Amino acid sequence: MPGISRRQNTSLFRQLEFCFEAQTQLTDPSASELLDRAIDLLRELKLDKLARRIRVEWNPRMRTTVGRADYSRSLISLNPALQNFGLAEIDRTLRHELAHLVAQFRAGRHRIRPHGAEWRRACRDLEIQGERACHKLPLAARSTARRFLYRCRNCHREFPRVRRIRRATACLVCCQRFTRGRYDKRFRLHLANRAFDRTFSRFCSKSSH
Repeated sequence: MPGISRRQNTSLFRQLEFCFEAQTQLTDPSASELLDRAIDLLRELKLDKLARRIRVEWNPRMRTTVGRADYSRSLISLNPALQNFGLAEIDRTLRHELAHLVAQFRAGRHRIRPHGAEWRRACRDLEIQGERACHKLPLAARSTARRFLYRCRNCHREFPRVRRIRRATACLVCCQRFTRGRYDKRFRLHLANRAFDRTFSRFCSKSSH
């Protein structure tokens, strides 16, 4: 470039490089933008009814889980830590959780496995075929004691839980085996460690005073 020294020329190119980099920076999608994306995906699958009631949120209380799908509330919650792993990971996790809602919506009142055949089919429809059940992202681990032990009186399977189960919940294996996935009170889970539960309740009542 005539009339410009090598040092000035290098400085010009650095400025141009900075300008191009600044233009290509992308911001993390907002909850409303993710909601729009989820609605578009559902409409492509002709699931307009589910699309009308779905909600998406960034949940800062999430720590070790990247995403969660709550079918009863039609709600997808995403961990803000996902923003450290890029837009592709955010989109993949959104589709992963959306597949849970799609699978349950299609199953109706039938109980299905969280990552069973229905979920895998929904993953294929959402173009994430071969999706893993659990994420491999390096999130901070947190150890929480599972204080409540529930048991199925029919098959005697045990289900440790961090929190108490607040609604009627039945053993999925027994429901699938005997009632084609429909809820049956015969297979309702019952609290097995009631001695611990009484001790825990007394402790909580004392702490509240």
